[in-house]
Amino acid sequence: MQNNLVFREGVQVMRVDLHVHTEVSHDCRTRLRDIPAWMLRTNTRAIAVTDHDQQRGGPELATIVADLGLAERLSIIPGEEVTTSEGELNALFLQERIPRGLTPEDTVREIKAQGGLVMLQHGFDPLKRYRLRPEATLRIADDIDIVETFNSRLSRHRWNLTAATWAHERGLSVCAGSDAHTLRDIGEAWVETPFRLIRSPQDLLAALRDGSVGGRWTHPVYAYGRKQWRTLGGRFRRD
Repeated sequence: MQNNLVFREGVQVMRVDLHVHTEVSHDCRTRLRDIPAWMLRTNTRAIAVTDHDQQRGGPELATIVADLGLAERLSIIPGEEVTTSEGELNALFLQERIPRGLTPEDTVREIKAQGGLVMLQHGFDPLKRYRLRPEATLRIADDIDIVETFNSRLSRHRWNLTAATWAHERGLSVCAGSDAHTLRDIGEAWVETPFRLIRSPQDLLAALRDGSVGGRWTHPVYAYGRKQWRTLGGRFRRD
């Protein structure tokens, strides 16, 4: 596997992508076994697996990473993109799946009961069909741990800026998420931070504090077409 090391002023750095889908999601075909090599290739050393209403993708990928002898180079955060009664909310560091359809408040309580982190994704994009409703966001604002201030799949990049302003006004940690639904999407949004293994919520929050957000925004129409092309191509070759 290609191992792409990156250094800034003599310090090894890595990219962290906290919004990744896999074959465990109903709308994604990215094979778990293909992800470690892509992570090394792109220097995306830490990802959160946030499959739709499923938690098992993260633990299964972590097992694959360990079996490949890569546990000291790659970090896999088990998560879930939970469909609440008022839109989606990302949960990180879950021990087990959270059922869909709960209120945002009950979803937050379930995340916290597992020692997890609450992540607000999708910014404030009104065209995101499953974004958390604004009134629900305000109700749980005090329980949000991380705000995704760069999402590669929003309808307009300015909604990322809106999310960044909202997070900074509240002193919240910020992150980036590719919202990857194909292998090559993983790492298109990132926090670049000094390399470290991320094994706990505290490790992640420290990495985010020391990092800077970056990414490549793609218009959703183009992104959808690219996803279909890559999905079709993946039937005949490895991505």
